Amino acid sequence: MTKKRIAIDMDDVMAAAGKKILHTYNTIIGTNFKDHHFQGKAYYDVLKEEHYHVVREEIFKPGFFRTLEVMPDAVEVIKKLHERFDIFIVSAATEFPNSLKEKIEWLEEHFPFISWKNIVLCGDKSIISADYLIDDHEKNLSTFKGKTLMFDAIHNQKIEGYQRFKSWREIDTFFDGE
Repeated sequence: MTKKRIAIDMDDVMAAAGKKILHTYNTIIGTNFKDHHFQGKAYYDVLKEEHYHVVREEIFKPGFFRTLEVMPDAVEVIKKLHERFDIFIVSAATEFPNSLKEKIEWLEEHFPFISWKNIVLCGDKSIISADYLIDDHEKNLSTFKGKTLMFDAIHNQKIEGYQRFKSWREIDTFFDGE
């Protein structure tokens, strides 16, 4: 019997990219924003768009992606899902060329049970074919042909129309029923 496939995004799903971006923003701009400032708001309702280019420069620097924290419970839940499903890690990493090697190294460190054959670093996720996609960006979910699961992030608070998951424990519960 063929296993169903789950495609999983990295940034703000497996890796706490938004947390590091917000920390970088706060450090450079001199603010003290926390996650709760974004509840029910769009990203630029809180952050000043004219400052984001400075933070974006930091994202392009070597080392940014290599040191991201793992999202709470991600390792345990993905390991559990890996036993029942074909897991593919899918990241639109080509936007940030330095991230390609860093993301592979990060995955090897934190998710060594994921084979290199199951890592897809691309620019456009519309090419992905799987049964499920766990992602934080509507642009990826809207073109996906399977079941979409939106992972909650500070930048997607106003987006509706997707089944939203606020934690890996909620993802675990969802797949227990599948």
